Amino acid sequence: MTLNPVPIHLQVAERIRHNIKQGIYRVGEQLPQESLLSQCFNVNRHIIRRAIACLKSEGVLNTEPGRGIFVTKKPIIYPLGKRVRYNEILINQGLEPSFQLLKCIEIKADLLVANHLEILVGESVAWIERLMFANNVPISITSSYFPLDYFPNLLAYEAQMWSISRLLREIYGCDHLRRNTWISSRLVDADDAQLLHISTTSSILRVESINVDQHNHIIEYGITRFRGDQIELGLGSQCFPL
Repeated sequence: MTLNPVPIHLQVAERIRHNIKQGIYRVGEQLPQESLLSQCFNVNRHIIRRAIACLKSEGVLNTEPGRGIFVTKKPIIYPLGKRVRYNEILINQGLEPSFQLLKCIEIKADLLVANHLEILVGESVAWIERLMFANNVPISITSSYFPLDYFPNLLAYEAQMWSISRLLREIYGCDHLRRNTWISSRLVDADDAQLLHISTTSSILRVESINVDQHNHIIEYGITRFRGDQIELGLGSQCFPL
């Protein structure tokens, strides 16, 4: 009988990987305990630990402190392209976008907002804040500031704010283009953690952006906080994994 030259822990890893593909262990679900896996595959727990470590290094499994080992969810790929197209990006990945409007009010621009919009401090801006969902799971919070001198009556279109890009195009004949983007990683604050259904020890991806119209006129200053466990940001026109 010919012995299998592949190390036992890699054989076990491959069998776990196969079970995931077959839906025996489903994405987002907890893997059985080491003792049960050891019985299932008829190997000792040391082999199971090595197999799990291998799969964790590949991103197939992940450990959630205090909970256990889970089959990793496929991240949502969010490309930061020229145009701002949030809903289209989700739909193209088979996800259903939805949102909850958190704020839709007129405020006076403070120094930070005024500098980014290149307007005077104290000028009127629309502050629009939305909690965004993919398949009913909260994935991001976006705070946007628009100069009301450029977009009169913007706040009256509250029902159409599920797609800001479409609203600007259809009502104001305005394109929605990305000019500058800054990305950082940080711990989530308490208010955002509650809305995103994550712990206050979780990390978020913070995307700060300045967007312009087709004439390169600044129309929006925005700050989006993405769940770090749900989103993978891509740069450039070809940023989806093969």
